[in-house]
Amino acid sequence: MSNVQPIQGNRSRQYKYYDFILAAFVVVLLCSNLIGPAKIAQLDLPLVGSVTFGAGVLFFPISYLYGDILTEVYGYGLDRRAVWAGFGGLIFASFMAWVVVHLPAAPFWQDRQAAIESVFGNTWRIVLASLVAFWSGSFANSFVLAKMKILTKGKHLWTRTIGSTLVGELVDSSLFYTIAFWGIMTKEQLITVTLTQYVLKTGWEVVATPLTYWIVASLKRAENEDYYDTNTSFNPFTLKS
Repeated sequence: MSNVQPIQGNRSRQYKYYDFILAAFVVVLLCSNLIGPAKIAQLDLPLVGSVTFGAGVLFFPISYLYGDILTEVYGYGLDRRAVWAGFGGLIFASFMAWVVVHLPAAPFWQDRQAAIESVFGNTWRIVLASLVAFWSGSFANSFVLAKMKILTKGKHLWTRTIGSTLVGELVDSSLFYTIAFWGIMTKEQLITVTLTQYVLKTGWEVVATPLTYWIVASLKRAENEDYYDTNTSFNPFTLKS
């Protein structure tokens, strides 16, 4: 990374790998939100005991890994575009799932309708919670990382990736479980589930730190980019890069 010239301020250029990372980010996001919630898993861990969690928690944190990489290499502006692309994808996927579930089933499909509803028939609260939590958590993650990069002058990447994830996942988990399950779970259950998911998600980020270092370093060399958001507008409601 020492051979990469830090970029500051506005820029307009084409990148070799940004589109691929953007596409991978949206795919991971959609899969973790559509396939992941279909199963509640339980593992018996040494010293910890039984841990129950939604299967999607194993894959959703990858979206934050992508968010860290996009912001660190390309800057907040291009990560903002990725977040909006993911947000749009989630809205369409939610609408499509609602249409598919509510279409009249063929006579020979009646015995499968219940399975379709259990997998894709999320309530409006779950859908709303997913959208609000993802949007808020992703922007919080990107904002913190971009600001920390300036404060640390690009040093100590691990402090930015882990620190931004701690903030982003806290916003994400708190909003999701509060919106989705307030009044359904007791306050004690809500706090327990939220903290469990938060620890699992942030722990994933810590474990993935060596991989993040390798990807970031490789991309900075390949793209000749190391963007600093010194003149960036952090308004989340714009698509300007």
